[in-house]
Amino acid sequence: MPSVTTTNPQPQTPVKKKSVKRKVGTSIRALDNVASPDFPDISFAGWTGKVVEVSGKKAPFKYFVEWDDSVVDSMPESYVKRCEDQQIYHKWACLTDADFEATE
Repeated sequence: MPSVTTTNPQPQTPVKKKSVKRKVGTSIRALDNVASPDFPDISFAGWTGKVVEVSGKKAPFKYFVEWDDSVVDSMPESYVKRCEDQQIYHKWACLTDADFEATE
């Protein structure tokens, strides 16, 4: 009787995007699917700013972003008020690697 060898294919693991630690001063643009971590109904899509602080020793890093003046000037008044009510500084946000792309 001939022997039959079967192989169990290994399940493919998703390829992880290598995380690059961005530096303070890096200009960024929020991706289209990104919303405020504090108010999920507020979209950050296309908002631009600069990294002002980086937290974490390994990925995922947390980036404190200061929004550009043009973004601050066009923020929905309701967002600014909600931030003030919660004592959140509306000119900054905390994002992760997956939330933005560098524009430099």
